Amino acid sequence: MTRWGILGPGRIAHKFAQDLLTLPDAQLYAVASTNQQRAEEFASAYNAPHAFGSYEDLLTLPDLDVVYVATPHIKHHENALMLLNGGISVLGEKPFAMNSEQVREMVGLARTKGVFLMEALWSRFMPGIEKALELAQSGAIGKVVSVKADFGFKAPFSPEGRLFDKALGGGSLLDIGIYPLFLSYLILGKPTAIKASAIFGSTGVDEQCGMVLTYADGQIALLDSTLQAKTDCVGLIQGETGQIRIHSRFHETMGVTLIMESGESTEFDFTRTTHGYDYEARHVMQCLTEGRTESALWSLDDSLNLMALLDAVRAEAGIVYS
Repeated sequence: MTRWGILGPGRIAHKFAQDLLTLPDAQLYAVASTNQQRAEEFASAYNAPHAFGSYEDLLTLPDLDVVYVATPHIKHHENALMLLNGGISVLGEKPFAMNSEQVREMVGLARTKGVFLMEALWSRFMPGIEKALELAQSGAIGKVVSVKADFGFKAPFSPEGRLFDKALGGGSLLDIGIYPLFLSYLILGKPTAIKASAIFGSTGVDEQCGMVLTYADGQIALLDSTLQAKTDCVGLIQGETGQIRIHSRFHETMGVTLIMESGESTEFDFTRTTHGYDYEARHVMQCLTEGRTESALWSLDDSLNLMALLDAVRAEAGIVYS
């Protein structure tokens, strides 16, 4: 049985906890919040025996195996360091931190102490994403020529809300633009050049961001994110002889279609009854059981590379945080 803690009982944490309930070898063991009542209500909803009104109290549980960090972006670095220093394994929500310097510090500490650390890039563990990667790498569509991906939804405007508050790391890029960027990195690796542009709202956060990445082998990635409109949220991997279509919403897809230039197509169905967080949770538990300190599927080097891409996009588009 793997005993999980959750730090930051927000909306995503509820989904994660619900999916943990579907895993027979997982237990939600502790919940920590900055509000004792909120922690107790969350713990009660998922039968967690421990509820704390401060994050630091998680360190008092010697039999806690791993903590899922689901706090606002700006807290990920601080929270991860606290847990790693306490010898507790960490699954930290994306973006892993606010910049590469913070991620390097987290990774360095985890590797020095030999404590498990992984970014909660849940899309990497979705069966549909794994199938798309398998098809692309197998040559099913010939040489990959381009990757196109978008992620957009119309967010209700709230100046104090997480998405629109610059002090909380708000904006489209870090919240949802990371997914198209992740897909391009997964399929094409690191680019040789990045162009990016952003549209800023009244609170100063990027409400839209567009990216064009070019690669040494002549490939290109066209990516965008927006908080202003609901978009198709489809991932398209174009090859010389066909196309891989990752169904909407591609970051949590339940379907992939292989379309050949002849018109022949093959559907792959990955229907599930969970939100999809169980895949990454199961992978973390497997890593812990095997005594691993990082994932082979989404390594700490992958997280460093993805954050470096986010930093480069921000610099190009003029997205700045204090």
